Amino acid sequence: MNSTRPSKPSPTQDFVSAQHVARLAGVSRSAVSRAFTPGASIAEETRRKVMAAAETLGYQVNDLARGLLANRSRLVGLVATKPELGFRTHLAAALTKALIARGSIPLMINTGQTDAERLAAQRALFGHRAEATIILSGSPPASFVDLARRNGQPLVVIGRSEPDADHVEIDNESAARQAAALFVARAFTRLGLVGSQSATPSVVEREDAFRVEARRLGAQVLAVRGGDSDYAGGRDAGRQLLDVPERPQGIFCINDLLALGVIDHARREAGLRVPQDLSVIGFDDLPEAGWLSYRLTTFRQDPTEMADTAVTLIDRRQAEPHRPPVRVRIAAPLVVRDSFVPAASLSSANAPDNAR
Repeated sequence: MNSTRPSKPSPTQDFVSAQHVARLAGVSRSAVSRAFTPGASIAEETRRKVMAAAETLGYQVNDLARGLLANRSRLVGLVATKPELGFRTHLAAALTKALIARGSIPLMINTGQTDAERLAAQRALFGHRAEATIILSGSPPASFVDLARRNGQPLVVIGRSEPDADHVEIDNESAARQAAALFVARAFTRLGLVGSQSATPSVVEREDAFRVEARRLGAQVLAVRGGDSDYAGGRDAGRQLLDVPERPQGIFCINDLLALGVIDHARREAGLRVPQDLSVIGFDDLPEAGWLSYRLTTFRQDPTEMADTAVTLIDRRQAEPHRPPVRVRIAAPLVVRDSFVPAASLSSANAPDNAR
């Protein structure tokens, strides 16, 4: 007696196709397609056979091929320069999670640093017919924005400003002004500001707002920029700010990685205690900010809220392609830890995290 055996791919074929499912179920290839198409007309018995065969073979629908046939790939490009750096890694992770929950396929594009790398990144993004593009914070070239527009893609930018695009913004200015006011409320008159040579829009907003507010309140500001927006840049900035006779009493850093570098230089090389001799405030609320070695007071960016907002903007843009661009501004609340305690909290023996 002949037994029916599952029709599996040959050793040279690395995927299970709809044809394999059709053969095992004893139905046509089109029946398999209808079985996996919501609302398609198909007999329930036929659908049952197809689903049983698909489960046996481990078949998965080729959504990419379906999208290309429908001229809608479900790919969403995430464009970033140095996506491995600091807060950007957490934002990229939140975006991929939100997009997968939406039914999209995230395509992470690292723009690289050279012209050749940028050209290759552009080809990868626009050669796959992505249905939308999200430009992350940082400094991806404007050419990516221009190409997205010319390809008719919904475009969301995070942490920068571009015409004819939807925006997700952090309220950098309010947070930076608050940092200056908090220092002055502690009677600090000599303040330090650690920025970055990257000079991205978010960096510049934080630098300018802190500098203007501190001076308005009567404090002196010594501003330096690290070589990059990372830990090493923070240590370099710490040397510039702290290895001088009139060092700052408080330092505002435009991100947490810089702040951690400043703290380590202060403790390890300058022989200072934080916060007794030097107070430090960061920006981002990275997981490392809560480590016991740092206990960094900082302003929190919520990557999940930012990602969900970006995905909502894509959905709205696809539903209303001709509506005016939208700007959504998200607050960055203060998280009080040990590296700086506001004057209003000094009566408390412990300063718990207040924005979790």
